[in-house]
Amino acid sequence: MRHTTRTTVTLCAALGLTAAVGSAAATPAASPPAARAASVRQATAPVLVDCFWHARVRPGSFVLACGDGNSRLVSLHWKSWGAGSARATGVSVVNDCDPYCAAGAFHRYAVRVKLDRPQPWKKNPRVQHYSRITLTYPGDRPEQFGRVVTYPLWN
Repeated sequence: MRHTTRTTVTLCAALGLTAAVGSAAATPAASPPAARAASVRQATAPVLVDCFWHARVRPGSFVLACGDGNSRLVSLHWKSWGAGSARATGVSVVNDCDPYCAAGAFHRYAVRVKLDRPQPWKKNPRVQHYSRITLTYPGDRPEQFGRVVTYPLWN
């Protein structure tokens, strides 16, 4: 009885392994041309690296002040995302820090965003990331900001 049980278990395991290998071998090795083209486009377009070192493409929001969150972009609508630059419109939400940041109020301003200067990303040098962001305030803007402000982005 013991020999029969062991043989049955061994046969079942062998059949299961054969089925798994057979189905893996039946999977097509190559992706469809459209899928390959999409991954090539994604690989060539730079990414935006967030505060947690995650690569993002066309994010809806982005924190500019990683340490305290007192400046961020929200409601981003991307007009373009290319090899050299990306452009969006959205809202800049900035804390006035008056009388100090913990007691300050957040204000919202219309903003145009430009990302540019792609460079290899230190975390993954095969991936390009945008290394500069420029914010243009077409109307009202934070008191301490110029109409156009440019910041280097971390990598």
